[in-house]
Amino acid sequence: MRKITWAVAVVLWSAAAWGMDMEEAVRAGLAAHPSIQAVREALEGAAFGVRAARGAFGPAVSVEYGYNRLDETPQLLGYPAGTRDNWQLTLRVDQPLFTGFALLSNLEKAKLQEAELRSRLEHAREQLALGIREAFLGLLQARASRKAAEDSLERLRAHLRRNQAFFETGLRPKLDVLQAQVEVSRAEQAVVEADNAVAVAQARLETLLAAKAPVEFSGELDFQPFSRSLEACLEAALAQRPDIRIAQLAVDTARQEARLAASPLYPQVSARFEYQRAGDDPSVSGDAYHTPSSWQAQAGVRWKAFDWGQTYFTAQQAEKNVLRLAQEYEALRLEAQYEVRQRYLQIAEAAKRLQTAQDGLAAAKESLRMAQARYEAQVGTNTDVLDAQAARTEAETRVIQALADHRLAVARLLAAMGAGRPSAP
Repeated sequence: MRKITWAVAVVLWSAAAWGMDMEEAVRAGLAAHPSIQAVREALEGAAFGVRAARGAFGPAVSVEYGYNRLDETPQLLGYPAGTRDNWQLTLRVDQPLFTGFALLSNLEKAKLQEAELRSRLEHAREQLALGIREAFLGLLQARASRKAAEDSLERLRAHLRRNQAFFETGLRPKLDVLQAQVEVSRAEQAVVEADNAVAVAQARLETLLAAKAPVEFSGELDFQPFSRSLEACLEAALAQRPDIRIAQLAVDTARQEARLAASPLYPQVSARFEYQRAGDDPSVSGDAYHTPSSWQAQAGVRWKAFDWGQTYFTAQQAEKNVLRLAQEYEALRLEAQYEVRQRYLQIAEAAKRLQTAQDGLAAAKESLRMAQARYEAQVGTNTDVLDAQAARTEAETRVIQALADHRLAVARLLAAMGAGRPSAP
């Protein structure tokens, strides 16, 4: 735990100095978030469970030491036949020899539970890594939207200044100035909303990182192509998704539980060794009425021959549970393949939207330039300029949204493949 804490401290110090990029944020969040630490603690507890199940194979040793005082000395035909004070020490060793595979099944079940918790840890890391990436991309999108809003505000303010100059020289009516002022006011509100969106995205990301102080994040919302084939993505998902491994381990665990349910159908064989000492004082060293020491060894078989089908039907119920979990496992594999296909198609769709949005932005920029030139030449209207300005802002928003959707689709596809988490520290 100390190594992880120091690693997080180093990453946060670097972020304060130079800014934390997305992958650094993912590693810091995986190292510090309490949800991950909780699963780690459960995994360590499961390791103790394996050791406990393994210990059940060995002999169990118990020691009994007791004192019994009678109300009077035992008599037989008027003569003493015992002592009022009786001390006894017993050492007992019990060794199971055959338990109908119960001990072996318990051990295998404990190992499977440990493996399942290890996969649950990987699943939790996968989901948290995706959440951090989504929050990080949300922050980058909010910053890009704020930049677009600020640029739009500056353009509208410049247009307002031109309108005021034209009005003062009598070239344009007061209405043009008022319309420009209305649009500037709207743009100022958009900037305020964008600032708040950035603050909310920053807070969400810092929460996922369990940061104790503000963190500086760096990065741009740029295009990053994805080149893997759909077939490779499907193979990777079936091979490395933690939730699929969890489902398979659940089936294996249910098989061991079925063996446990059937174990009373087999004879139970055990052995016992006892060593005893007795006496009339705490030293249990014997006396005239107590043998100083004795021992005995025995072996036995216990077999429940008939219980009205209780054990049999319980075992059959456990077998049906195995079949149920096996079907759920197959259903999960189908859903995983669908999710991969869905995310893969979303990447392609976002890339196409980005291309058309960039073309639209180029056209919107040219349209605004021409509208401004016509307005300054006194052949265009104020409405033409404001409409062109709104169209450019909308086109920039579409580009930003397409970029964010593409990056998000890639992040979600990696998570659907089970490949979105970095190596465990």
